[in-house]
Amino acid sequence: MGKEIEITEKNFEQEVLKSDIPVLVDFWAVWCGPCRMVTPVVEEISEEYSGKVKVGKLNVDDNPSLASKYKVMSIPTLMLFKEGVVVDHIIGAQGKTQIKAMIDKA
Repeated sequence: MGKEIEITEKNFEQEVLKSDIPVLVDFWAVWCGPCRMVTPVVEEISEEYSGKVKVGKLNVDDNPSLASKYKVMSIPTLMLFKEGVVVDHIIGAQGKTQIKAMIDKA
């Protein structure tokens, strides 16, 4: 794991909603094959955007209420939060180009 932080129901408000920089949250699960495919890309983005964007991983099995609150029906789902609000999201295993485009747009 690179510089990603583990996001849980306990730290979600502090790490995501109250963050002073945008936060990319990777909703994932251990058993999810496409999630494992996205992990190295998310780690690279974590390194490249260090200091500009916080990157966190949220296990949907361990944090079902957050997955439900944000209507995560398929994983992996990547959500970009800015000032506590979801500004964009991507569903499914996407390449680095698509994820970076979402971040750069915000």
